Amino acid sequence: MMDTFLFIALPYVAFVICVIGTIIRIKKWPVSYSALSSQFLEPKALMWGSVPWHIGIVVITVGHLLAFCFPGLWQSMMGKAEILLATETIGFAAGVVCLAGLIVLILRRIGSSKVQAVTSTMDLIILGLLLAQVLLGLAVALHYKYGAAWVSGTASPYLFSLFTLQPNLQFIQDLPVAVKAHMVLAYLLILLIPFSRLIHMFAVPLQYVFRPAQNVVWNNPRHSEASEANYQQEEARREFIKGAAGITLGCGVLAIGTVDKVYNFFFGPRLSAKEEEEIMSTRLKRLQMTANQRKLELERQTSNFILVSALSDLKANEGKYFIDFNMNTAMAFAGEDGLPILMSAKCTHLGCTVSNQVDEKGQVLCPCHVSFFDVKTGKPNAGAPAKNPLPMLPWAIMDKRGKVIAERAASGQITGDTALSSIKECNVYITRDLEGKA
Repeated sequence: MMDTFLFIALPYVAFVICVIGTIIRIKKWPVSYSALSSQFLEPKALMWGSVPWHIGIVVITVGHLLAFCFPGLWQSMMGKAEILLATETIGFAAGVVCLAGLIVLILRRIGSSKVQAVTSTMDLIILGLLLAQVLLGLAVALHYKYGAAWVSGTASPYLFSLFTLQPNLQFIQDLPVAVKAHMVLAYLLILLIPFSRLIHMFAVPLQYVFRPAQNVVWNNPRHSEASEANYQQEEARREFIKGAAGITLGCGVLAIGTVDKVYNFFFGPRLSAKEEEEIMSTRLKRLQMTANQRKLELERQTSNFILVSALSDLKANEGKYFIDFNMNTAMAFAGEDGLPILMSAKCTHLGCTVSNQVDEKGQVLCPCHVSFFDVKTGKPNAGAPAKNPLPMLPWAIMDKRGKVIAERAASGQITGDTALSSIKECNVYITRDLEGKA
């Protein structure tokens, strides 16, 4: 219920209030939606706070918008380790710059008596929310790394579902609390835009770049000199903005001719004939491995006897791995009497593969949770996580003509000629016929 309110109801309420409230404020109080600058009251700290804050927040906002608006392209880009690392580094650096600028602005707001005189309660609330939001963003970047990679599969489809009026919470239900709090604070900030100084983001003064600079004339000679210096500084700033805009436009024009190169960088160049041959060869090997796997499964489904090893090749201190009829790993040892011992190699605790090395106590180890199993009986040691013994498997000893010389049932009963002179040249098979036989 709480997730429904915070991540479905709150976003829609915040957006509606933001749009309607902004329109009403612009219509009824058109003068109030500017930034209400306090630069004349205290300009020095404002510069050291406002400039880093705006630089950092613009970089972060652009990154968020790219991830949300172009999730497919963004995911392709983040699939490259170099781009992902660069994006994470730039984003974290921008967050630190934001935090530094915001701290300066907060100290200026509460430390200057002149600025305090024009500070409202809403100003302090907004600064507190922004500080919490930046700190949460940095915490998420530190503790839940590579968010740029997983955001396209979580937050992006969730936001898209909101915009298409089909909200779906399954994309964000498993996100950490810090990430969810980061999103909720964003909704609260959107909700408060019409009631705070944040509304000035809709009043970008583009005309400032093109209008002539204003020269304020003072009667006082001391102020007159300062006014002339300010006039020159403003004129230089305007020319800098124009130059930067021109350079950006020029770079955009030049980039038109490199679209194909950028596309190839992100989505990969065309493969050469040799590279295509290597890829096809790799695919063929995988198909052959799959075919061999299916062949092995078919063999175990249709056969009653599966060759394990020559009896003479079995060892007492090292088991030979093989695949049983259920496609599970098993192992074969040589017993003290020279007869084979076949047992499952799948631990009865959580299914890990048991080691085939026998220790001085005649036991094999499951390395996952340290259970020892007796090779003769398959029983686990006292206090082991595994409580059940490893199943002993039935076997048959055949000569080279395929005649069964001796066999062991699942119950442990051994029949046939077990003399070493009779079976030393024979092979050991796992048999289906004797499984479950009493």
